[in-house]
Amino acid sequence: MGGLNFNDINWQEMVDASGATLKMLAYSGIFTIILGLPLGIVLYLWGRSNNPIIRVIYSVLSLVVNILRSVPFLILMVALIPLSKTIMGTSIGVLGTIPALVIGAAPFFARLVETSLREVDRGVIEAAQGMGASTGQIVMRVLLPEARPGLLAGVTITLVTLVSYTAMSGMIGGGGLGDLAIRYGYYRYEKEVMIISVVLMVILVQLLQMAGDRLVQYFTRK
Repeated sequence: MGGLNFNDINWQEMVDASGATLKMLAYSGIFTIILGLPLGIVLYLWGRSNNPIIRVIYSVLSLVVNILRSVPFLILMVALIPLSKTIMGTSIGVLGTIPALVIGAAPFFARLVETSLREVDRGVIEAAQGMGASTGQIVMRVLLPEARPGLLAGVTITLVTLVSYTAMSGMIGGGGLGDLAIRYGYYRYEKEVMIISVVLMVILVQLLQMAGDRLVQYFTRK
C-alpha cells in the first residue's frame, strides 16, 4: 500500500490494546445481560398489565429506557465520569469505561429482550396459564425458552454495538483499540496503527456475528 509503512508498528502495544478491548467487551457484555435481561422481562410483563398503577410505572420506566437509549454514547460517557469514579475509583482505562458501557448498552438490550418476548405465540402462554402456571414459571419455562433464538440474536447485536462503544471510549482515554487508533491515527497521523486497529475491530465484529448466527440457527431448528 503506497505511502504506508507497517514496519514501525509496536505489535506488543497492539496485542495489549486488543486484550483491553476484549476485557472491556467481556465485562460490559456480562453485566449488560445481567441488568438488561430482567429489565426486558419486567418491561414485557408490565407492558401487558391491566393494573393502572403498574401501567404508570411501566410508562415511567419505558421513558427512562428511551432517554438512556437516545443520549449519544460519547455524551453519556462524559456525563457518567463522576459515577465511574465513584464505582470503579477511576474514569479512565478499562475499569473506568465499564460503567458507561453497561449503562449505555443495558437499556438497548432490554428493548431487544422485550421485543423477542412479544414474538412468543400468545396461545402457548395462555395454555400455560390454563394449567395454573405462575408468572415466574411462565417466564422461565415458556417465555425464555420460546424466545431463545430472538434473545441470542439480541445478545449478538448488543455485543457488536459494545465493540463500537469501546472504540468511542478511546476519546476519553478508555483504552483498547479505539484509544490506540485515536492516539496514533488522529493525534500523531500514524495511519498504519489506525488501519490495523480498525481491521482488528472489524474481524472481532465478524467473529461475534458469525458465532451469534450459528447459535440462532441451531436453536431455531430445535
